[in-house]
Amino acid sequence: MEQKIIALPRLNGLTPTLESTALKLMEEAGELAQAIGKFRGLSGEQGLSEEEVAKLITKELLDVAQTAVSMMFVLEEMYGVDIEKALREHIDKLIEKGYLKR
Repeated sequence: MEQKIIALPRLNGLTPTLESTALKLMEEAGELAQAIGKFRGLSGEQGLSEEEVAKLITKELLDVAQTAVSMMFVLEEMYGVDIEKALREHIDKLIEKGYLKR
């Protein structure tokens, strides 16, 4: 199974809550959608090269990932969620649905 492993830090300059992190995740997802819209020419903007837009998409995607990881830390620390166990269950679900083949 091919994997892309990205380790992102717990942000220690913030005091996120479940609600604030969820709102931030939606904000970052919206910014990612805007970047993809630029890639497809949906925003009416001209002048950005494909390379520039791909860099913008990458930047916004990493913002989404960081915020999702921050929410995982909140779930672990405030609600006692076992993210490692949840990850294993998630992978099992992907296999069961046929999205992932071993």
